[in-house]
Amino acid sequence: MVKHHPNENLLAEYAAGSLPFGLSIGVSAHLHFCSRCRHRLESLNDLGGTLLADTQAVPVAADLLDSVMARLDTPVQQQPKPANRFNLPQVLEKLVPDLKSLRWRRLSPSLRVSRLQAGQDRYEVALHKISRGGKVAEHDHRGQEVTVVLKGSFSDDEGVYTPGDFLLREPGDVHRPRATQNQDCLCLSVVEAPVLLTGWFNRWLNPLLSFKPG
Repeated sequence: MVKHHPNENLLAEYAAGSLPFGLSIGVSAHLHFCSRCRHRLESLNDLGGTLLADTQAVPVAADLLDSVMARLDTPVQQQPKPANRFNLPQVLEKLVPDLKSLRWRRLSPSLRVSRLQAGQDRYEVALHKISRGGKVAEHDHRGQEVTVVLKGSFSDDEGVYTPGDFLLREPGDVHRPRATQNQDCLCLSVVEAPVLLTGWFNRWLNPLLSFKPG
């Protein structure tokens, strides 16, 4: 059961199409799991449609309708879908054409990361895999960080997070994720800046941390 959700402002911006693309990926991934937020989004879309109907009409080109209909009638070549054994949200299926082709980089004995190309230059979008029972180094945040659990679960001092849970971290939020003992944890992360490792042993690694929006 999903217990952690985007706040109302994020959902409203997502519905309006004004949410930055990187964050929209995180919200869209959460919606794959969460019927509650899908229903709320439908309500926001209905409200937006009502407001749009009350706005003043703007003249458009005479051939606009014919142009749009012609594009809709153009057949789209369907590509076979790759096997999706993790039941990835649809938005990630578009970013991960083949799970087997992902390139994983080991950040610690317990943590691996695979960066995704999302076609934007503000946020780094990546998959993180925490080994069963593994811990991630305690860290703070230099910018916003969205995490969506895709498979397995992890915990920190504030709770336990399972598939579909959506977490938004702000600068000053310090935590140390730990995967549960029974299985690996796969998460989507969307970060605005590299994390800041805390603790005397890890601080010297901060200058080595990379940040690659894309």
